[in-house]
Amino acid sequence: MTPKEIALSCVRALDAKKGQDIKLLETGSLTTLADYFVICTATSTTQIKALCDECERVLKELGEPPHHIEGHRGGSWVLLDFSAVVVHVFNDEARKFYDLERLWSDAVPVDLSSVLTRD
Repeated sequence: MTPKEIALSCVRALDAKKGQDIKLLETGSLTTLADYFVICTATSTTQIKALCDECERVLKELGEPPHHIEGHRGGSWVLLDFSAVVVHVFNDEARKFYDLERLWSDAVPVDLSSVLTRD
C-alpha cells in the first residue's frame, strides 16, 4: 500500500466510528517523520479507544500494523505510528492545546470530501 492509501484507510476507519473534524495533512515535503498526519477529535475517552482500536484493526487487516503507539487509551490523546502515516486522536481540549494544524500549517491539506461519509 502507498502512504496515501494507508492514510485514507485510517480516515475511513475514523469516520466509520464517528470521529469528528478529521483532517489529513501531507507532510512528506516538510519532515522525515511521516508522509501524512491524520488528525481526529473524539468526544470521550471511550471514543478515543474505539477510534484507535478501529484504525488498528483495519490497518492490521491490510497488513500495516502500527510500529509504535504513544499516549494512553484512557487519556486525552493517542498517537498511532504507522511509519509513513501518523494518526493523532485527541479529545477536544487536547486538540486545541496541541493545535497541530497551526504547527504544521505549511503542510498540504488533503481534500476528504469524497472520502468522508459524515459532516
